[in-house]
Amino acid sequence: MNRQQFLGIALILVIIVGYGIWVSPSAEQRAEIQRKQDSTRQVKLLEQQKLELEKHNKDSISKLSTDTASLANTTLSDSAKSAEKTEKFGVFAKYTEGKAQDIVLENKLLEVKISTLGAYPYYVRLKDFKAFKSDSLVLFDKGENVIDLKFFAQNHPISTENLYFTNTNPTRTHIVADADSQSVALRIDISQTQYLEYVYTIQPNSYELGVAVNFVGMTDYIPQNTFEIDMFWDAKLRRLEKGADWENQNTTAYYKYDEAEVDKLSPTSDDDDVTYESKLKWLAYKNHFFASAIIAHGSFASGKTAFVADPKEEHYLKHFKSELALPYDAKTDNRYAFTWYLGPNDYDILTDTHIKPKDDLELKRMIPLGWALFRWISQYAIIPLFNLLGSFIGSMGLLILVMTVLIKAVLFPLTYKSYQSSAKMQVLKPQIDEINEKIPKDKAMERQQATMALYKKAGVNPLGGCLPMLLQFPILIAMYQFFPGSIELRGKSFLWAEDLSTYDSIWNFPNGFTIPMYGDHISLFTLLMAAAMLISTMMNSSQMQSNQQMPGMKLMLYLMPVMMLVWFNNYSAGLSYYYFLSNVITIVQIWAARKLINKEKILAKLNENQKKNKEVPKSKFQQRLDQMAKERGIQPLSQKGLPAPKNTGKGSQPPKRK
Repeated sequence: MNRQQFLGIALILVIIVGYGIWVSPSAEQRAEIQRKQDSTRQVKLLEQQKLELEKHNKDSISKLSTDTASLANTTLSDSAKSAEKTEKFGVFAKYTEGKAQDIVLENKLLEVKISTLGAYPYYVRLKDFKAFKSDSLVLFDKGENVIDLKFFAQNHPISTENLYFTNTNPTRTHIVADADSQSVALRIDISQTQYLEYVYTIQPNSYELGVAVNFVGMTDYIPQNTFEIDMFWDAKLRRLEKGADWENQNTTAYYKYDEAEVDKLSPTSDDDDVTYESKLKWLAYKNHFFASAIIAHGSFASGKTAFVADPKEEHYLKHFKSELALPYDAKTDNRYAFTWYLGPNDYDILTDTHIKPKDDLELKRMIPLGWALFRWISQYAIIPLFNLLGSFIGSMGLLILVMTVLIKAVLFPLTYKSYQSSAKMQVLKPQIDEINEKIPKDKAMERQQATMALYKKAGVNPLGGCLPMLLQFPILIAMYQFFPGSIELRGKSFLWAEDLSTYDSIWNFPNGFTIPMYGDHISLFTLLMAAAMLISTMMNSSQMQSNQQMPGMKLMLYLMPVMMLVWFNNYSAGLSYYYFLSNVITIVQIWAARKLINKEKILAKLNENQKKNKEVPKSKFQQRLDQMAKERGIQPLSQKGLPAPKNTGKGSQPPKRK
């Protein structure tokens, strides 16, 4: 930059600064300007505050108007709702709202929870038992069990399920029955002398819950033409056992009429129902090993029950619904008493459950022991023996072993007699073959007559081998019914079986693979049972004369172990274990019988009998055969003078053909 340029810029700056100083206001002027600005700001602030105040007042007035209107509307709405409830529920209107509270009743065996909403037990736990995959056994919980009374009061339909009851003793919400019975009362008070009441009583060391339902002073509200109060019982039965299929086959509803035997719904239907046409004494929803039964101290007038099976069988098995009618007298107070059994299907406990001393309610019929004969055997032979052995044998596996040995020992005389009869039939076979050679096949009647005459002379009963086996058959069937229904086996382990009341599994098929009718696992006790049955069948068939005459029957005997292998794979391991032991003992008995029975001596005895009985009076059976022959125009063998079949004297060897 040269000198001339520098001087020019400096001159311009001097001019600019000088002009600014010349045109700037004086101190008095600046004070006046500040005063005007402050006045302007104050005016604007006052105007803004005025606007905000006016807005606030408007909002307050608006809110006050809204609140006043809302309060008026709320008052009108509450009044309308109250009037609507009164119109809908009458004197019970004020009990349609409230806060539900739980009341706990318990003893050493039971824990029961009752809600003041509906005043019915919604939760029951059995302390001495565990469910499958659970450390406790809960029969039902919220939403799974509902008891509801329905009736009309002042022409309004009333449902106790939706009413809030009051605990008459609010301080007692957890009641324990240790030494004496304890009770709790839940009421809906219309007045001091008019109320609807539930009273629950729990006894020490008992699975029974006493229930009293009292309609007191209700004649002014319940119509005079009311003859019944409807009780609705809705319950979902949980899956409690390992084998859901087998448990479901034993889960159903049982009921007993006042003057009739116990009956049940079909457990294998997807849904079933029954209508009670006469007075009902009790109704029970029964799992395999546990039951919930309502027992009327009087009786239910009528009713109906239905169920729907749960196809998944994961959490629930069946959903039951019942409607029971309680007889009602509109001219007086009505009090109903019930006993609610909530416990195991134990034969002795169910037998001791009663309303009056020595009153047989037949609750034990819920345990499936079979038809009359089989049930009689179980009641008077098997169960007493089982209880006796159980009093000093702790292991259920050992108990079943001892029980099986004792039963087979008692039946051995019959078994031995059957083996003797089979041996007699074997040594007579050559003589029977000789008769069949002499008499053509087309003369079947004559063949039969000659064969029966031979049996008569030899002193052999052709049914001697069958009758002893038939006498043992009811015991086998009784055991088949007893073991799967015995709660004493539940949860008891033996060898590889974790629970003898259900199937034992040594291997589960992978990836959910299932064989139809067989299952998704392999039961070792069932395999052992089938193998032992097959061996005993093979040993028996060599002695049974009838198997050679009926090959179809022989095939059936060999197929039976295979069929049992399929059927029993999902059954009680205790039952398979019993049949395995029974067949092993049978094998030993057959071996022992073969050693003890001398066929040569038997043949000599039969030959001697034939010599003594040359002229044998006709038996009634022989007389009937002769009569049938005459009716068909056939000359009886005894009138033909046919020679008696010759005895070869060679034991069971067939005669040589000439």
